[in-house]
Amino acid sequence: MTEGDTVDLDRVLLIADGKRVTVGTPTVDGAKVVATSQGEGKGDKIIVFKYKPKVRYRKKTGHRQLYTRLVIDEIVEPGAAQAKPPKKARRRKKEVTESGA
Repeated sequence: MTEGDTVDLDRVLLIADGKRVTVGTPTVDGAKVVATSQGEGKGDKIIVFKYKPKVRYRKKTGHRQLYTRLVIDEIVEPGAAQAKPPKKARRRKKEVTESGA
């Protein structure tokens, strides 16, 4: 996923706005979350150390998990119409005019 891509997450488990709480069984039907990707990154390094006593077996490795950072743009509740983003204006071709010479 590249930076700037939009993602629709349709498996929503819970929606809460302070006063109302909607809990899904297991998901909330019709709910959706719209998010924008901000690119990929790596998490903190985790050290994996394998050790067996009395055998002189030691193995040390590290691991960094990749993740995608998302920014939540909109949470669409069930039954609510989603506001569509405005379409980009198309460039029209210039009209060719005949010049009388």
